[in-house]
Amino acid sequence: MSRRQGAIALVAGGVVWLAVVAVGLAAIMDYDNRPGAAAHAPIHWPPDSRIVPAADGPTLVMLAHPRCDCTRASVGELAELLARVRIRPRVIVVFIKPGRVGPEWEKSALWQMAAEIPGVTVVRDDQGLEARRFGVETSGQTLLYGADGGLLFAGGATGARGKAGNNVGRSTLVSLLNGERPATASTPVFGCPLFGPADAAEPDGDHIHGS
Repeated sequence: MSRRQGAIALVAGGVVWLAVVAVGLAAIMDYDNRPGAAAHAPIHWPPDSRIVPAADGPTLVMLAHPRCDCTRASVGELAELLARVRIRPRVIVVFIKPGRVGPEWEKSALWQMAAEIPGVTVVRDDQGLEARRFGVETSGQTLLYGADGGLLFAGGATGARGKAGNNVGRSTLVSLLNGERPATASTPVFGCPLFGPADAAEPDGDHIHGS
């Protein structure tokens, strides 16, 4: 191979490498910015829920998969928004536990992170029954219900998958809990699917367990 041919081959290889890198980065960005399935949340607190809402104020529920790395950012944003609000809601983080996993499977680092936020109650959702009652399919889905049981907000608390920082979901929740009327009452949610092929409910699993 001549020197000129070698140079051409080197340039061609560099172009191919840059193209591969560009495609990889585009795929990562697409994944990060692709929302999960939105909730079909009931417009009133589901009467068959085992979770007890606040009697005299709003209730915020975040439903999560304990092994979803993306949800770490959502839990971090939950702590941030609670530090910014005047009206403190009752806050429950609900971690799904599929029917075919071992004991303590749900007690992940993410569970511990949520449990350490002051005023937050963490509960276990056996077979995802509560997630189904609230019509939730994506980890990190956040629902805010008013004192009258009406749905005020459904969406995510992050602006992209696993990315913390100021975003429309968090600012909307802060506005609602500060007595303001935001421009939107729903935002996309970014996180892992709550349910997989092995997560079908089992017959005798109607239980909610706290931390």
